[in-house]
Amino acid sequence: MQSIIKNSLDKSMSYPAYKSMVEQLILKDSNTGEWSVERMNFTKLNFSRMKRMDAKVEIPENTAEVFQQIDQKQYWIVLLESWCGDGAQTIPVLNKLAELSPKIELRILLRDENPEFMDLFLTNGSRSIPKLILTYENLNILTTWGPRSKAATKIMEDYKKEHGRIDDQIKKEIQIWYNRDKGQEIISEISNMEIQLNEHRLKPAS
Repeated sequence: MQSIIKNSLDKSMSYPAYKSMVEQLILKDSNTGEWSVERMNFTKLNFSRMKRMDAKVEIPENTAEVFQQIDQKQYWIVLLESWCGDGAQTIPVLNKLAELSPKIELRILLRDENPEFMDLFLTNGSRSIPKLILTYENLNILTTWGPRSKAATKIMEDYKKEHGRIDDQIKKEIQIWYNRDKGQEIISEISNMEIQLNEHRLKPAS
């Protein structure tokens, strides 16, 4: 597993590099992964979403302290694609959190170009994205998160239970929810993950 993680990490990119790539794709009427008109249009829309979230996300002071106290190098590897609506609302939040600590290095990996890595981190048997994988510098897996916060997941599940499917209507509704939430549910969950990791690391061996 570690060799797969290392090889994938070597192919990954930073958040600025990812945004630059998406911008170039837009100029070419293209997208990551298999091309389609729908995915191309979502890529354009997602670039706007990322810019909006970059400007709107605010980290509460007490939450910022959690990340500022990290004392060991961490890689945050995020599986993503340019057309993924959840990803466009999530990756700017993860970037804001990663910027709080010099010990965190956020790296982005394209799902469809890295199936071997993706298949290590399936969600209920599917290649759901965005998917965040946290490792220490030795590449031991600490935990994973994604593709959505618990609150967003519940919205999707409740809709599917009522309507029997995931359709364009709920996809629009979840994007409206993301805009209102401004990343706070993601911030809370990732913060709690880091608190638990720290408590586990400091816990005396029995």
